[in-house]
Amino acid sequence: MLTKKQKLIYDFIREYVEKNGISPSLDEIAEHFSEFLAYPSSAHYHVKKLQEEGLLEKETNRPRSIALYDDKTIKSPVLTQKGMDAVRIPILGAANAGPATLFAEENIQGYLKISRSQLPRTEGVFALRVIGDSMNKAKINGKNIEEGDYVLIDSTNNDADNNDYVLSVIDGCANLKKLKKNEEEGVVLMSESTNLKHKPIFVSSYDDFMINGKIFDIIKK
Repeated sequence: MLTKKQKLIYDFIREYVEKNGISPSLDEIAEHFSEFLAYPSSAHYHVKKLQEEGLLEKETNRPRSIALYDDKTIKSPVLTQKGMDAVRIPILGAANAGPATLFAEENIQGYLKISRSQLPRTEGVFALRVIGDSMNKAKINGKNIEEGDYVLIDSTNNDADNNDYVLSVIDGCANLKKLKKNEEEGVVLMSESTNLKHKPIFVSSYDDFMINGKIFDIIKK
């Protein structure tokens, strides 16, 4: 549900785009609603809420990149485009394919348009951009996981099997690895790389560890 302020801001953005052919900047939104938006950061907060409601998208970090969806309000985190066999998958940042050193922050940075036929389901699916080369020999659907690619994650699949490719989070840091489980070593996160510097990550009981989903496809850069 939108608040009254968010509804006013959404209507202003839509009218501005229809009139000018471009979206307003955060400064212009804050100036227009100066009676209740004192700073551009306040405008950013409400714009982000509209993005979460599926009414706006921001595909890049450049100015005036706020875009309107043609659809009406869509509550799902995966946004279906009417009349097309495609859905928009949210990009929730990046994950390194090397040591677990990149924090996993669920900030929507944009969307990928994916054919519905590529998806096992729509709910609970998101994308991450790959950083690093520790999985460049790993193949999913005949495609290698290379730096700059996007991996598609099924977050509903947290009970991964041995040898599955997974997104794991260790002490708040996201990484992409092959899962190995055995009685002797417990849980081991394996690299598959042409770069021999990447070593296995052995997960201990002292680690804050969880599997956040299974990698099921790769979108090449």
